[in-house]
Amino acid sequence: MFEDYININKRNIISSICDLITYPSISTQSNNSHFPFGRDCSDALKYFLNLANSLGFRTKNLDGYCGYAEFGEGDELIGIIGHLDVVPAKETDWDYSPFVPTIDGNCVFGRGAIDDKGPVIASLYAMKAVFDYCKDNNIKITKRVRLIVGLNEEKDWNCIKYYKEHDEIPSISFSPDADFPCIYAEKGVLSLSICDRLLNNSPIQIENIDCANNAINVVPKFCSITLKIGKNIQMNPLINFLKNKISKYNYEIDIYKVDNSTVKLTSYGISSHSAHPELGINAICKLLVVLNDLFKNCKIDFPLLSAFCSFVGDNYLGTNLGINFEDESGHLTLNTSRLYIENNKIYIGMNLRIPINTSIDEIISIFNSKFNNFNVNVLSRMEPLHIDKNDKLVTTLCDIFNETCNTNYEPIAIGGATYARAFDNCISFGMNFPGDKDMCHQVDEFIQIDKLILACNIYSKAIYKLLTD
Repeated sequence: MFEDYININKRNIISSICDLITYPSISTQSNNSHFPFGRDCSDALKYFLNLANSLGFRTKNLDGYCGYAEFGEGDELIGIIGHLDVVPAKETDWDYSPFVPTIDGNCVFGRGAIDDKGPVIASLYAMKAVFDYCKDNNIKITKRVRLIVGLNEEKDWNCIKYYKEHDEIPSISFSPDADFPCIYAEKGVLSLSICDRLLNNSPIQIENIDCANNAINVVPKFCSITLKIGKNIQMNPLINFLKNKISKYNYEIDIYKVDNSTVKLTSYGISSHSAHPELGINAICKLLVVLNDLFKNCKIDFPLLSAFCSFVGDNYLGTNLGINFEDESGHLTLNTSRLYIENNKIYIGMNLRIPINTSIDEIISIFNSKFNNFNVNVLSRMEPLHIDKNDKLVTTLCDIFNETCNTNYEPIAIGGATYARAFDNCISFGMNFPGDKDMCHQVDEFIQIDKLILACNIYSKAIYKLLTD
């Protein structure tokens, strides 16, 4: 039905994604009212709006916070919500330059290819296919379809907060920012930090911590700690102890003797999205476990480090905290994602994904109880999303996917927090396909071209169905 319209634009779809990838649209705070999330995000939005306008859509820029493309007439508004901001990417870690789009075989490589620039462009051209089909076949459109794009999704969602304060809320929506066939439930999200004063006059002192500015929602792949060693501790036995512990745990941690009183430990892991800590290796946790063993061996009392290793350590299920809850949405997961020093205090930051039937307040209460001698600070929280599996929106979108792909998948629950939480009566719909490796936030992020075109067709059918129901 829409395949011909999509195939005509196949090259344009791929080209538009490549163009968007060239904008390093990492959301930043800006005092400039013209681009509140930085010039790169503003430029990406302007590109999108100009593209949408050239395709025949009405467009609007909401003061640099977000924007939208729209077609149709009528009182009812159908929403599609995505984002143009991306997480940071370190050039040296990539085989392909993150902001220089590369087509290799069936894939387009680049930061944002799958999260969420590729899906946004797929949705835009799906709208174009429906728009042209209806025009060519004299089908009267009595509803409006609006593709809303934000610029601050990877951080604070201030873009969509601004939208909700200043513009119309859709009556029904989907977000192309997660997985097919569709998502009916998303876990609650809690970010918090635990802090305590650094040890003073200790024979071993933490002089510096570097975690490469790791994001709160990413499993850290790098952590480096520099230790200052007092005169009453012998350097060679200390280094030998560390080597034995690292070997015992089979951790990937390098030891570098800077001088006769300074040692640098560098831990290496594998990054993954915080919703999937099982896919990564946490560099921070492993280094803290070894560091705790060192302090204990030297009979140095480091209460925060000891408590962390007792209750968390290298475990991402919260077992020792007694929070290893599970329900239909999956296991609770805990990602230790930040470690830093500020104002003579050491901070450990964590990001939790909490099953839909578990209270976030209960989790906070347990942390306050277990870490009662320290400062526990809630950084952010997001309540779970849960729509009944038999809801019409869920069954409609799931059926469209299965009919198009000749499959029989059921709606799913995830640990990620998608834009579906932005509005009532909204769920995530693609565009990772079942069985695909989740490349969101990953090195050498890519989108498969054949699945991109298939997703365009799926989105076209979904838009048309929601328009004509």
